[in-house]
Amino acid sequence: MRLRNPRVQLIIALAVLLIVLFAFSYNKIWPKQGNTEPNVSASTIKHPNTPIVSDAPTAPLVATNNESVNTYPTEHIDVVVIGSELEGLYLARAAADEGLKVKVLDPHKAFGGQILQSQMLFLDETRDDQGHLLVQGRVKELFDGFRNAKIRKLPEFTTYMNKLIKDIPLESGIVINEIEQTSTPDHMHKIASLVYSTEQNEKKKITASYWVDNSDYAALISRLDAKRLPGLEKFYGQNEIEYMSAGMMMKFKNVDWKKFNTAFNLLKPEEKSKQFGGGYVSDSFAIGLSGMTKAYHPSNDRVFLRGLNAVHQRDGEVLINALLVYTVDPSKPESIQEAVNLGNKETPLILNHFRKTLPGWEHAELGEFPTYPYVREYNHYEMDYVLKPSDLLSGTMFWDNVSIGGYPLDLQGTSANKWGIEMGRPDKYGMPLRSFLLKNYDNVIAAGKNVGSSAIAYGSTRIQPNTSLAAESIGVILGQLHGKQKLREIKPDEMAKLQQYLAHHYQIKLTGVVGTNKITGWNEEEIRKLDSGEITYPSYIKTRKKPAVK
Repeated sequence: MRLRNPRVQLIIALAVLLIVLFAFSYNKIWPKQGNTEPNVSASTIKHPNTPIVSDAPTAPLVATNNESVNTYPTEHIDVVVIGSELEGLYLARAAADEGLKVKVLDPHKAFGGQILQSQMLFLDETRDDQGHLLVQGRVKELFDGFRNAKIRKLPEFTTYMNKLIKDIPLESGIVINEIEQTSTPDHMHKIASLVYSTEQNEKKKITASYWVDNSDYAALISRLDAKRLPGLEKFYGQNEIEYMSAGMMMKFKNVDWKKFNTAFNLLKPEEKSKQFGGGYVSDSFAIGLSGMTKAYHPSNDRVFLRGLNAVHQRDGEVLINALLVYTVDPSKPESIQEAVNLGNKETPLILNHFRKTLPGWEHAELGEFPTYPYVREYNHYEMDYVLKPSDLLSGTMFWDNVSIGGYPLDLQGTSANKWGIEMGRPDKYGMPLRSFLLKNYDNVIAAGKNVGSSAIAYGSTRIQPNTSLAAESIGVILGQLHGKQKLREIKPDEMAKLQQYLAHHYQIKLTGVVGTNKITGWNEEEIRKLDSGEITYPSYIKTRKKPAVK
């Protein structure tokens, strides 16, 4: 029957509309039975936290809407630094000094990373082929203090580190619960916010303009949509991922260093070689003596005593970096604890060996045991530019240099090659800003061990002065941009002005530096093999036939 009365039609239409609205509201408020998963939009992704070093339980997947997130205390920071390793603290310090609001969130429960927790207090300087020191920036104070015996003991390093982070907020023992990502108009990922739990189990939310991964196990980057680069397992032909060996520092006291130094240097070169396998001993350092260390037979296949890097810290106290522990995964707490146990169990046995073989060590005693290993390496992730061995050995300089690097391509031992291998000795080389910007991410910066580098080039790029200078330069640049421009938007002429600012205000020289090209005349195939590790530079250069001149 057709309804002709307009009033009746209007009433029916309103009734239908009310029914539709009620049904819609019902579905919004009451989810369908059996469907308890949160609704995650395509443009905003959040990841559950996977506890790595912290002893926290796995966090559930949390919805990305504001219903739950807004209940957390929230703060906005210009730069958030994840981890308290030395290198990234230079970025934090520089950015703060330039007027930015900075905060450090450390997944480890104790501050200071490799320096204070691992007690890796033997510092490797970077020098070019002429012996000129390459160490620049704020880190130079630390290295000068170490060389001059002013900063050698743990309390002295602690004072230095505390000065570095002075007035910068720090929260230790945090657990990342959620990472909110958005998409930019140019189709890049961007971290919008992070929800984390404090050591007291309080949840907080933080937003930032930039996020810096300054941890020893890529605590932030490993949870993003980042591409892992091939590691040393490819170089050695292994099926399983393996990193450079970790190190356990050995600390001794009651060493008669003067007797050790005098007795060693009274020997003729052939006697040093026969008795100790070469090396040298000075007032402060003992390097090598690999014949003596090779005579030690470890109690476990996972530990190894290589040549010494020993420093006399003063007053008969000695610290040695020489005890390697293989197959350590820094992302797994149980693997870290195994390394600590293995290393600290072996140290007393090594002391007995030293007492028998080294003059001046007859009455040496054990010092303090470290509670965390020195982690040399974790995964390498793709940055905007990945440094290769050919970049280093050719002395390449970049328009966006943030550091001038140097040091041999020193691949420390793995279970496949316990002594490790040196792949070449660059003179000096540039390290571009792009090697610290995570590929496809708008606001994620890598610091320290997270530098964008192939596994082979990492043997050199990983050294502290190289990445410390880069971090400080980036911190200064962030302060100069102060949100007016993105790091990726910097053009060559603008970068030149920023480098001039660094030179004038911070005495950091990044331009006008020339490195020796040690692969001049090499063809594309030779360079490809160098970068892949098929060519070992030191041995290849001795037998390389130069192409005939046409």
